[in-house]
Amino acid sequence: MVSSDAAADRGRRRFDVDARSTAVVCVECQEGVLGEHSVLPALRDDARAVLPGIGRLVRAARAAGATVVHATFEGRLGATDPGTAPLWRAIAPPTKGWAPGHPDTQVLSGLLDPDDLVLARHHGLSPTWGTELLPVLRGRGVRTVVLAGVSLNVALLLAAGEIVHEGFRLVVPRDAVAGTPPEYGELVLRHTMAMLGRITTVDELTAAWAELVGEGVK
Repeated sequence: MVSSDAAADRGRRRFDVDARSTAVVCVECQEGVLGEHSVLPALRDDARAVLPGIGRLVRAARAAGATVVHATFEGRLGATDPGTAPLWRAIAPPTKGWAPGHPDTQVLSGLLDPDDLVLARHHGLSPTWGTELLPVLRGRGVRTVVLAGVSLNVALLLAAGEIVHEGFRLVVPRDAVAGTPPEYGELVLRHTMAMLGRITTVDELTAAWAELVGEGVK
């Protein structure tokens, strides 16, 4: 009989994610969303539990040779029509002053490295719709996208659909993404994200990278 540990090890070996052709995309991990003065305080509070996992994920990704990208929202550059989505109408007033360089548009300091890419958007509810994110990744030889950040309610869900439509492989570490309330986020992972890509954990993903590159990644 095969032990549970052996079965887990064998399953991990089958999880073949080459870091050199992988990008970790951290969505809206910025001061105005997950920081002290968040425009979405409920989401910020519910996402606190996954911030350590995101930190471990980006450190391991860099060590393994993966691309780390921060997809931020920098404000709407003076656009006055908030759009039809209730979410847009809710966040339009508190983000009215956001612009490139605004403190609330900055990546959380503990997650940013000088070699990371920061790709900001100024429209849309997704980091992928009508933005340069996926073309940039494709141009860098990326074939697998690891999604992290927020939120499973809207942005991550929309991005996941477009990522797979564009032919990328999708991986979602469950301890590096968040939605609000948390129990809803779990349902999105189980019943929607699992149909689009591989649901994993930060530990499983980093162990797979370490095995492939032949070195420990912590």
